[in-house]
Amino acid sequence: MSGLARLLSQSLPSRPKRRLKQVGGLCYRISDKGEPDVLLITTRETKRWTIPKGWPMNGLSSHKAAKQEAWEEAGVKGRVRMKPFGNFAYSKVLANGNAVPADVQVHLIKVRETRSFFPERGQRELAWVSASEASHRVDEPGLKKLFIKLARRYSVG
Repeated sequence: MSGLARLLSQSLPSRPKRRLKQVGGLCYRISDKGEPDVLLITTRETKRWTIPKGWPMNGLSSHKAAKQEAWEEAGVKGRVRMKPFGNFAYSKVLANGNAVPADVQVHLIKVRETRSFFPERGQRELAWVSASEASHRVDEPGLKKLFIKLARRYSVG
């Protein structure tokens, strides 16, 4: 094999990385000012701020799986929208340390109740913040845009 052929074979991926599919819940409540506050949680491993999200669940539609993730990870109950609010992409770090691209289908969840005891209690930090503050705390550009989109829905003007 010539030097150029060897270089080309090393620089081209043998196959494209598959994109993982996840579902997430953008949990919100309306503040006394009439503006949305959103619930952020930290990831268990990297402690980055994000929204409740996880794998699709057998037997559950995407919006119901998002609602289940919100309960398990943050202890919230509420009304979930069937229609996706949007999507965002991020790099999911797997247990083996490899990072894989993932797409998250996001559903709005209007929170009506919070519980002190829930399956992942103590494994994550939770914070209710304004949509604007949330957009500053997360790393993913697509998720930032979803917080801004939610804030615009409730803006007066």
